[in-house]
Amino acid sequence: MTPQLLRYAKNVGWLLVPVMVWNAALSSRLPQAFSPAVFWFNIPPLLSAAENTLRIVVFALPFLAPFELIAKSQKVGIAVFGVGLAIYFVSWLPLIAAPNSSWSLSAFGFLAPAYTPVVWLLGLALLMQRLYWNSRYRWWLYLTLSIGFLAAHISHAAIVFTRMPHASGG
Repeated sequence: MTPQLLRYAKNVGWLLVPVMVWNAALSSRLPQAFSPAVFWFNIPPLLSAAENTLRIVVFALPFLAPFELIAKSQKVGIAVFGVGLAIYFVSWLPLIAAPNSSWSLSAFGFLAPAYTPVVWLLGLALLMQRLYWNSRYRWWLYLTLSIGFLAAHISHAAIVFTRMPHASGG
């Protein structure tokens, strides 16, 4: 691999690999409401389009940012990312281990995998001080896109939650 190409291989995107592996390995163990057939059933098309488009951008952009720990904010960012990743992983455990618990059946517990990424996404935003080619990039641009994605993703999960029998007291 040439030094120029190697430079692009060292990017922030690699930090997303544990998230993608976790999701791929454990999503089938979540309650039935999280299965694609139920989770994506009758979601408003505009919400689906916004969520999926922003998901692609939020997951692709870090691969275009060099992984650097130069600025203090980047050092804070890697710590925030690590804590956020742990919180995100833990948010899945009650849903898998105790799907009928009061936590898992509450809105706060059910939606936890949708809202806890805010912490690790903030960490990524702080890490991404620049893109390989754009000197005018600012870290808050990624944070703004992430907040848009999370707003759509949380809204989607909330719609699914309200359709569940226990959400209406049943």
